[in-house]
Amino acid sequence: MGVGLLAAATSCTQVPVESRPSLLGERRLSAAVASDTTGYEMAAPRDPNGIGTYYLGRQIAHVMGHEGANWLERTGRRQEEGTDILLRELNLKPTDVVADIGAGTGFFSFQLAKRVPRGQVLAVDIQPEMITALQENKQKLKVRNVRPVLGTTTNPALPADSVDVVLIVDAYHEFDHPREMGRAIRRALRPGTGRLALVEYRAEDANVPIKRIHKMSIGQARKEMAAVGLVLTDSIETLPQQHLLLFKRP
Repeated sequence: MGVGLLAAATSCTQVPVESRPSLLGERRLSAAVASDTTGYEMAAPRDPNGIGTYYLGRQIAHVMGHEGANWLERTGRRQEEGTDILLRELNLKPTDVVADIGAGTGFFSFQLAKRVPRGQVLAVDIQPEMITALQENKQKLKVRNVRPVLGTTTNPALPADSVDVVLIVDAYHEFDHPREMGRAIRRALRPGTGRLALVEYRAEDANVPIKRIHKMSIGQARKEMAAVGLVLTDSIETLPQQHLLLFKRP
């Protein structure tokens, strides 16, 4: 879960220049991160799988690194998570620009690309190793409309007002800086029509065989998105174990 969001990214010279955030934008964002701690609290971990930082009452979970990439491509994932159902429920248009945040090796990115043949998929990750894997898979699969993007733990490096759908699958609960990332995602969405599709294991369901810290409730997700100006428009419960929550930028 959340393999693509482990540590601060290294030099952006490791990816194409079009994938780099602007230096001025990074400096401004860094200043904002340093000055705005609203909603955050440092405390002893209630769960050993957490980092000891709490956001709006929720402990942020540890993440896996690129060493766990095989988990993303595991046999049976499509059935376990109902990934085909998820892709259908997104109701993508052929021309949509979609950002897959925490893309990892591109499990979803390359499937999304087939559904937006005249659009583009921005496959965002903060680990250079994952960016390398994405580039290799892009060449192997001969997919032209997937662009790997190297982001950071506070900035997915997406252009403002340009993305139709942001997809985050089982990764948001592990973001080190959920407030900053949430704000950056809101800026990237097209005003009025842009959607965030947040997929997280259902905390309300004790039968979902995932550690509690790696689950989220609808109420918690709604609270955290409201804090960055995103409004819940739909809760889709057709997936076997996860919520699919749709948020919009007003």
